[in-house]
Amino acid sequence: MKQIILITDGCSNVGISPVVAAAHAKAEGIIVHVVGVLHAGDTDDSAAAEIAEIAKAGGGMSRMVQPSQLSPTVQMMTRKTVAQTIQQVVGQELRSILGHSRLEALPPEQRSEVVRVIDDLTETTSLQVALLIDASASMKPKLQAVKEAIADLQLSLQSRIGQSRIAVFHFPGNVSGDQEIVMDLDWTNELANLNRLFYKLNMKGTTPTGPALLKVVQSMNRNADDNKENAGYTAGSLSITSGTVITNEEGILRDYVV
Repeated sequence: MKQIILITDGCSNVGISPVVAAAHAKAEGIIVHVVGVLHAGDTDDSAAAEIAEIAKAGGGMSRMVQPSQLSPTVQMMTRKTVAQTIQQVVGQELRSILGHSRLEALPPEQRSEVVRVIDDLTETTSLQVALLIDASASMKPKLQAVKEAIADLQLSLQSRIGQSRIAVFHFPGNVSGDQEIVMDLDWTNELANLNRLFYKLNMKGTTPTGPALLKVVQSMNRNADDNKENAGYTAGSLSITSGTVITNEEGILRDYVV
């Protein structure tokens, strides 16, 4: 399961539309969330509208928060998406088996078993999270909150049973030329080098959000060896009425055996 969490405070102004880029990410199986980071008194209706549109196109959530709210917001988005996706998969299986996906229609014992499986899958499915940080000039006073949010998210991911990997990118690039994005932390499940994130940033005024999103999608797709794990769910069995939902070789709930 793959996610991009974009953290920004303003409108894009260079390159392809970030809404188009987010739609491309969704088509590639990557959910895009957007967090707008504001200081007290900050108001920008156009930025807020763009943030909402990017998230909608990317199939994710959007939130406008103060820096102090950033860390819990990022963690909430990450875990809520996993839970919602698992619920959708289980709901589809219930519909194919029983003709409906309403948990409340199941007898209490079977309903509790379905809920248990959903909870287990939420903790055990593999997760790949890319944090994409807007490093334009106006974000400079907010970067400490961003670093704290990254550290807290990494600790949260490490507490999960399933494999969780994270990478951190910022944009625009800190060198001259066409570099839209810099990878600050390569794909990892460790906290190594976290204290060096955003070291000696050359904060710029341009905001190439769309091109940066496309670069992150490319990076996630290059991790081809993780794709099967990220697409599958490792469940046990799910007992419903007189049968059992089993898994195929990728681990996705598949069939009903009487």
